[in-house]
Amino acid sequence: MDGIAGTAGTARTAGAAGPAGTPGTPRVLRAMNDRAALDLLLQHGPLSRTRIGKLTGLSKPTASQLLARLEAAGLVLATGTSEGRPGPNAQLYVVNPGAAHAAGLDVTPERIRAAVADVTGRTVGEFELPTPGRHPAQPVVRQVTDALDGAVKAAGLARDDIHRLVIGTPGAFDPNTGRLRYASHLPGWHSPALLDELAAALPMPVEYENDVNLVAIAEQRLGAARGHGDFVLLWNEGGLGAALVLGGRLHRGWTGGAGEVGFLPVPGTPLVRQVTKANSGGYQALAGSQALPALARELGVTDLPTGPYAEAAAALVTRAAAAEDGPHLRFLETYATHLATGLASLVSVLDPELVVLSGASLTSGGERLRALVQEELAELAASRPRLVVGDVHEHPVLRGALESALAATRDEVFDTSR
Repeated sequence: MDGIAGTAGTARTAGAAGPAGTPGTPRVLRAMNDRAALDLLLQHGPLSRTRIGKLTGLSKPTASQLLARLEAAGLVLATGTSEGRPGPNAQLYVVNPGAAHAAGLDVTPERIRAAVADVTGRTVGEFELPTPGRHPAQPVVRQVTDALDGAVKAAGLARDDIHRLVIGTPGAFDPNTGRLRYASHLPGWHSPALLDELAAALPMPVEYENDVNLVAIAEQRLGAARGHGDFVLLWNEGGLGAALVLGGRLHRGWTGGAGEVGFLPVPGTPLVRQVTKANSGGYQALAGSQALPALARELGVTDLPTGPYAEAAAALVTRAAAAEDGPHLRFLETYATHLATGLASLVSVLDPELVVLSGASLTSGGERLRALVQEELAELAASRPRLVVGDVHEHPVLRGALESALAATRDEVFDTSR
């Protein structure tokens, strides 16, 4: 799960070191060509033998042998023929969706959202388990298995059909202790035995990732950061956080806490000590979703949206982004300054190529908020990264969990050298 660069469709060059085996041996070269063809089928959809041969550089006989081998292994299916071109219709092939399945979980204090995807990336089952209250009615292991089983049932599968599960949570599991850190607001998830209990309860490999890191994976694979190896993703929804991608890889830090920028001391707010106990810090208090209603009231906004704070904050930003003048516009401009204040520290240290703005309290401001933050950041930092609004809007944490689980699953299932 370390690397997030390298999307499906990157053809591999025969002759280099490959999967298991000795570099350059026929078995390894065949496996490399197999994987290149499978990646191309994932990227482009149905392809003919001739088209696969051209894209991989393989001869027609070799491409035919490759497809026969993959079809016999259950990895590709013949699906119709090409039409509308001169000459005889050609047989088309696709990756077999049922060759493998992976699952993802998005965990918050209020609910666990689960989904199952087939190996092509299509979501085939979803389920949401409400988990309200500071004292969970069910143990965490039961919550996880119930949420997973709900999505598995919706997909028409059994639990044993899932090759890999990735769980996204606020904070991060410290690799040195196995305990969840930076997420005191997630009840029941802080037992030192939790990871062992989950491993014993689930039949598939389970991996854990910070929720904002998963949003970065989704944006890098599917959205605004596609093709970028150095970027920062700033998230503002239930909390304020960041994901750091350096050289194409997620940077997690020694305890998994890289990107916990909500704790960052910034000008304009009191200095918070013992931030993990307070579960807050300067940047969170300055620009986090929870701070936005108070900021709007200070600037004269009277028609504040109601409801859960994250949804209310997003609605407030949406209204402000549509305002031509008055208190709403002053609020949007001040919010942009507050966002740029924290971002200035990040970009001054990291000098990223790109900053992706994600989470409802950022994306609801659209291009207008993005431009204001870009303008303010140019005044506050010497580095001048390009700012973009995230493209993955529907359940981005869950989508990132699925993408992460699918990447590892494909590496396993598509390795025909085994």
